[in-house]
Amino acid sequence: MAAAATASEIDKRQVLALNELQRDHILTEMRTLLSGTQRILEALSKEDMVAVAEHARALGMGMAHKGENHLQSVLPKEFMQLGMSVHKAFDEIAADAESRKDPRHTLRQLSESIMNCSTCHITYQIRVTEQPDVSSGGPAAERFHGHH
Repeated sequence: MAAAATASEIDKRQVLALNELQRDHILTEMRTLLSGTQRILEALSKEDMVAVAEHARALGMGMAHKGENHLQSVLPKEFMQLGMSVHKAFDEIAADAESRKDPRHTLRQLSESIMNCSTCHITYQIRVTEQPDVSSGGPAAERFHGHH
């Protein structure tokens, strides 16, 4: 796995050129995934597999379908595939936590899922581009406010 670029190195990650609302959507989702992962780890430390399943399911494919239609046209297919694989993994973690009730198995699954997060952060960077005109209530407002 590649290390983060130091101050003297050039950042060679692929640029995702997004407007502020698109950037906010992605970063909000990433923070939700991170805090949910922390809740899963806390539940695992207590061997509370019911809570593990609950927290994992909240991060699954149900979460993925909340407002991402407007991003599919601006994000690389590979970025979207990485994201979907993370959501699918959380659904699998939830199902296995309920059926297997094995914290060690769940930890292995979580480790594999987090590798996808790391791959994404190593591969991509977000750069803010144009700002949509959402104050006028025009097409940009409908596109971004109607999907959240």
